[in-house]
Amino acid sequence: MTKQPDTATVLAARAGDPAAVDRLIAGYLPLVYTIVGRALEGHADVDDVVQEVMIRVLRSLGELRDPQAFRSWLVAITVRQVRERFRSRHSAPEALLDEDLRDPGADFTDLAITRLELSGQRRETAEATRWLDEEYRELLSLWWLEASGELTRDEIAEATDVSRQHAAVRVQRMKAQLETARVVVRALNRAPRCPGLMVLTEAWDGRPGGLWRKRIARHTRECRLCAPAWDNLVAAERLLAGMALVPLPSGLGSAFGHININILSGTAEASTHASASSATAAGKATAAGKAAAGKLAVKAGAGVANKVLAGVLAVGAIGGGTAAVLANQSEPEPLSPVAVATLAPSPAAPAVSATPTPAPPSVSPSAAAVPSKTSAKPKTAAPAAEISAKKGGAVWKFSGAKGALKDVGASWYYSWAPNDNEVPGPAGVEFVPMIWGAANVTDATLKQVKAEGDVLLGFNEPDLAEQSNMTVEAALDAWPKLESTGMRLVSPAVAFGGDTPGGWLDRFMAGAKDRGLKVDAIAIHWYGSDFSAAAVNQFLGYVDAVHDRYGKPIWVTEFGLINFGGSPKYPDDAAKVRFIKGATTGLEKRSFVQRYAWFGLPAVGDSVDFGLYRDAKTPTEAGKAYRAAG
Repeated sequence: MTKQPDTATVLAARAGDPAAVDRLIAGYLPLVYTIVGRALEGHADVDDVVQEVMIRVLRSLGELRDPQAFRSWLVAITVRQVRERFRSRHSAPEALLDEDLRDPGADFTDLAITRLELSGQRRETAEATRWLDEEYRELLSLWWLEASGELTRDEIAEATDVSRQHAAVRVQRMKAQLETARVVVRALNRAPRCPGLMVLTEAWDGRPGGLWRKRIARHTRECRLCAPAWDNLVAAERLLAGMALVPLPSGLGSAFGHININILSGTAEASTHASASSATAAGKATAAGKAAAGKLAVKAGAGVANKVLAGVLAVGAIGGGTAAVLANQSEPEPLSPVAVATLAPSPAAPAVSATPTPAPPSVSPSAAAVPSKTSAKPKTAAPAAEISAKKGGAVWKFSGAKGALKDVGASWYYSWAPNDNEVPGPAGVEFVPMIWGAANVTDATLKQVKAEGDVLLGFNEPDLAEQSNMTVEAALDAWPKLESTGMRLVSPAVAFGGDTPGGWLDRFMAGAKDRGLKVDAIAIHWYGSDFSAAAVNQFLGYVDAVHDRYGKPIWVTEFGLINFGGSPKYPDDAAKVRFIKGATTGLEKRSFVQRYAWFGLPAVGDSVDFGLYRDAKTPTEAGKAYRAAG
């Protein structure tokens, strides 16, 4: 991780020390520039947004209550400014850019490829970022820094104003789209290019975009020549290993001049007094139309409030201070192909607190309440929900949770949390608590779960780094503390491979037997990417196989149809209804299945394509089918 200014520097800057302010800006400018550059994909607005961020930071520094949280606070401000720029782009026609600024050599991807000397799959991955949907570019810029050790997942969640669990699912989806984009890049770069792909792309204008990403990706799946593009993709995290930001060179410190800041009055007054040589360099950078660093750092004629950081950006870019460098390291060997579609997008770990309240992933605060659609036609009474002792709900906070649980006929629900404080349910519907991960194995949390009932769900997807990420040994070591509650214990829920000899769950169950630990039931997750009628038997076959292996009752705590690695990502309504009817019928018939819960109950925000309820009383077509189950 890059060494950044310490808390003492933040305190001194907050007190108005000009030298500390200079150090603070110089130390964090590369981080801000990298986030903005990747999020805006090297748009000509990058330097303006970076300046806006730093000005806002200086103006608000006096309001920062916890100096130790400066980096998280800075990243959150950066993300807000990026979003504001996105909103301003969409609300007004974008002005035509100077042809020099339109040069593709000026974009952030080309700059990264050049500065990092990328090749092979690292270069493919960098090029693939151009193909991401706009909603994922901001997240990519943060996740890239997480993968290289510059940020933490908690900082990403805080910056994007979502729960840690929701952040984990969004990262999973972004990575799936990035993988598809990498395949698109491979197919387009293949020499000679596939004749069928040449015909398909005749009408393409050469600009990366979502529509053409989907079309080209669909072609690669159906084309014998292009299909190998999906093979031997190294995990993006491994490709990013070794990348780190480089702080601005110390020799350029004089270029920052002096920044005078009046924090007590809540305003920032700044002036940059760069040396003559620095000013000359900045002017050359602005005028040099073909110099990518100059174009990204200081735009000719750019006007932003007070131009506080013009000198900083100019000299920093020329000196290479805002770039990233790659440690000398060979490209990782390809891993064995993994069936991405089997990985479930469960919530990630909650922040550790006195009362941990992990919330799941697929809804952002801004989308928490979605008004129901009304119709001028008279409404007919909805069929009564079937009440089943097995049928439950996987729920995260949204305004219709209580009503939807009642309407769907759930007998139980869970929210990945140790208590129902965040998502209270209706009377008569049982809440089942969970110990999400290792950080939640505390006396305070165990006391909470004991107060909720007599059944406790174990760790959530410990076999995935994006989820509770626990080794088998760590889970076994913690299990006696769960036993101490005296509750019935449901095993950790693995993301996949529950029936695999030597897999995570298999080793856990063997270890539990050797240590004499109690496991009363097995929890499993299942997601299918085959949207045909065959999906029902594929799912039920997995349920049967897990039961056959361990001979214990089964809890299906997440299941659904989602293609994480391809397109279409979600089935149409008819396929969802068909699957829900067949799957729930099979689950009801199996006496060893004690509970099941579709992922998930809310159909709001980014879960609208697979959730069950738009609000308390408005089920989707899938919701209607689930309501009838039992």
